[in-house]
Amino acid sequence: MAIKVLLQGGGDLASGVALRMVRAGLKVVICELAQPYAVRRSVSFAEVVYAGNVVIEGIAGRLATSHEEAMEILASGRIPVLVDPDLNSAKQFSADVIVDGRMMKAQAEHFLEILPKIIGLGPGFTCGLNCHAAVETRRGPNLGRLIWNGSTEEDTGIPENVGVYGNERVIRSSSTGIFHSAVKIGEAVKSGQVLGNVDQEVLLAPFGGMVRGILQDGLPVMSGLKIGDIDPRFDQSLIHKVSDKALSIGGGVMEAIFSWPEFRQKLLGD
Repeated sequence: MAIKVLLQGGGDLASGVALRMVRAGLKVVICELAQPYAVRRSVSFAEVVYAGNVVIEGIAGRLATSHEEAMEILASGRIPVLVDPDLNSAKQFSADVIVDGRMMKAQAEHFLEILPKIIGLGPGFTCGLNCHAAVETRRGPNLGRLIWNGSTEEDTGIPENVGVYGNERVIRSSSTGIFHSAVKIGEAVKSGQVLGNVDQEVLLAPFGGMVRGILQDGLPVMSGLKIGDIDPRFDQSLIHKVSDKALSIGGGVMEAIFSWPEFRQKLLGD
């Protein structure tokens, strides 16, 4: 009998986790916002909310408008994506595990006594307080490690380097307004090229590279929000691959699930 998992969030890190779970035979339903703010949209199941269907590394996701439709999609071997940020479908789905992959970087609220097993990803999780287990998402010697006691590391606010670029590769809005994109994911850009605008604010490429990610056009944004990601490597193949970081985190999630004897027995029958 398959293990049922509700995954909160369909951003690029959560989507890498979803791939690992589905490939291992788990049944996964993704619950998303009505307006997801994923930047690496080519490897984010959150994009299903806008596009209706996506395929990431051979695994298809499809938008579901009801629990019944989600079950039909699941039975067809695809990942259903529901607009359900409050997890109202948890009881209908009879989830064994909830994986909180929203990456809010702030303390999440969960009620351990009334929900199934909860695995938290990244900053804001303390075992026994708002999760049963957590997985570290910060790069370094602890990336992907499973935590049974204590908390995940705090958010530093500093993006990881790609090549020689760190902070400057991440494009953020310095104002509040409506974002309009002038480029597409995978497009090569030159230093100083217009990437888009937030009302009157024009966003420029800080260096030459490839657009690794860009926010969905037409979304309202606030000052400081991540809008785009420029990759200096000009490697088109990276656009459609989930990151090594996401796969590492997925490994930690799988370790947590199979560490619970009842789930190991449910799937493997040992």
